[in-house]
Amino acid sequence: MMNRYTTLRQLGDGTYGSVLMGRSNESGELVAIKRMKRKFYSWEECMNLREVKSLKKLNHANVVKLKEVIRENDHLYFVFRVHEGEPLPAYEGQKKIVPQSQL
Repeated sequence: MMNRYTTLRQLGDGTYGSVLMGRSNESGELVAIKRMKRKFYSWEECMNLREVKSLKKLNHANVVKLKEVIRENDHLYFVFRVHEGEPLPAYEGQKKIVPQSQL
């Protein structure tokens, strides 16, 4: 993980994980990296998470795309593409309800 991405700063911290802004060492692309707080002792355990299954299938303009899932030293990381429009902090605190019909 650390050899592929450089972490720039922490964006947030929640019950299940913390989110960091990072940069790909290969392409220079900005990414958001979610580090899960719980430890995972097998790849199968990671792939059976409901969040992983859902994120792998989702492809919608209003959902940040999951780029890759990394398990390193029993820690699980989700790497997301950063929205190319406004910077991430502009979205913090926004609470907009999306009708079920638009999901």
